[in-house]
Amino acid sequence: MKDLQVRTLALVLSAIGLSLCLYKTTALGLPLSPTEKTEVWTVEARLSFKGKNTPAKVEFYIPRNPPGFALLGEDFVSSNYGSSTEDNGENRVSMWAVRKASGQQVLYYRALLHQESEPPAAWTAPQPPYPDKPDYPEPYKSAVNSLLEAVRGHSADIASFTRELIKTLNGVGGDESVQLIRGTTESKDEFVAKIVDILAGARIPARIVYGLKLSDGVREASLQPWLEVHDENQWMAFDPMTGKLGYPAHFLVWRVGNDPLVRVKGGEPAVVDFSIASDIRAVVSVAETRARLKGSRILEYSLFGLPIGTQNVYKILLTIPLGAFLVVFMRNVIGFHTFGTFMPVLIALAFRETQLVSGLVLFSLIVALGLSIRFYFETLHLLAVPRVAAVLIIVVILMAAVTLLTHKLGFQGGLSVALFPMVVLAMTIERMSVVWEENGARDALQQGAGSLVVASLAYVLMSTKQLTYLLFVFPELLLVVLAATLLLGRYTGYRLSEFWRFRAVLFADRRLR
Repeated sequence: MKDLQVRTLALVLSAIGLSLCLYKTTALGLPLSPTEKTEVWTVEARLSFKGKNTPAKVEFYIPRNPPGFALLGEDFVSSNYGSSTEDNGENRVSMWAVRKASGQQVLYYRALLHQESEPPAAWTAPQPPYPDKPDYPEPYKSAVNSLLEAVRGHSADIASFTRELIKTLNGVGGDESVQLIRGTTESKDEFVAKIVDILAGARIPARIVYGLKLSDGVREASLQPWLEVHDENQWMAFDPMTGKLGYPAHFLVWRVGNDPLVRVKGGEPAVVDFSIASDIRAVVSVAETRARLKGSRILEYSLFGLPIGTQNVYKILLTIPLGAFLVVFMRNVIGFHTFGTFMPVLIALAFRETQLVSGLVLFSLIVALGLSIRFYFETLHLLAVPRVAAVLIIVVILMAAVTLLTHKLGFQGGLSVALFPMVVLAMTIERMSVVWEENGARDALQQGAGSLVVASLAYVLMSTKQLTYLLFVFPELLLVVLAATLLLGRYTGYRLSEFWRFRAVLFADRRLR
């Protein structure tokens, strides 16, 4: 019954810890590695126009949930202008207003974006109303009807219909209908608008979309038109020149529709220039910003909200359960003998400051010297508390002596002996001497060596950057460590060291067989 309770509790704890970790990595984008970096794009739009010495109002389309991107932040830079934003369902509009605008006026909009994935070729959206069939003038009407009939015969659905239409309109030569429709189209914007108009003749919802091809260091970039068609289930993007499905890489959808990008009241028409730059940032900082924008409160109560000094302390403290679990594993499963459970962990913490090799040497030296003095105290028949206090005083004196001696000899590593916890050293000496007296030198040295081996392994485990990072960013993983510790608490099987201890019996049993 107890085994079932422990296993159930361990399963629940593991499920909670792993679920929280999975949510942070998938929904918030927290990385599992401390060295992961990501690209963050800064897009700046510069609006310039000349005021007419009257009140001025500027309306400018800005990104609204661009597919494949997360908007981490935005700035509206203007002098003496009031600013606000509106959302009309398809686009967002930034509005600036000032009581009086005279001379050259410059406004800036800056967006900070993280590309989470390449813009999808299609995404599910509510079906828009079917467009009314345009009343084309003749002979344009006959040409469009002829073209639609020809394309319909070479297509099976809306996607293939759109692709065939684009290829036909962009093809070399073409019949008289195609040449008439192409006419004297001057710009790519007009060409995409013409495709939308022709698709309306087939009652297919379509729209023009404008976006930026992101590239680091670009100045004076301009929006590029793209085509989107709805197939009664989702919007699909098409290259208006080739008919290829999807957007190009690093394509930022800026706005939907062919309305003017910027409107100015009280001034001359504005000129808009786009500048693009990218920089590399830690994924953790990007995930924090994304979580804040999504309204997730998990990271508000994370260790990232603590002061930096406190964060550094917890980066060490959160590794202590790992060291404790290792001690439990080494004692209960492997069969190592140590001085208690926490003493090897505390020694491992000291090794983090002294480094492993110098720490082992200094620790062994002080314990050996202290142990010899402790044996002398035993001949004085002191009471327990004064004896421990005397050992502590001797430890402090030995630490100071070792530090001075190594400094004079030019070994700077000896200076780190002051980082050892003196109480741990004193209790190690006291505990080792008691075991020596009760069980003999062999058991005392065995437990002392076991403590140093386990402390060394715990130091390696607790100093691993990957594990330190995981426990700091995902402290819920300690629930998994707790679950594993509880399961080991019910382990009653053989220890590995016992197979060596009883090897004679095992070999004898084999010979008998």
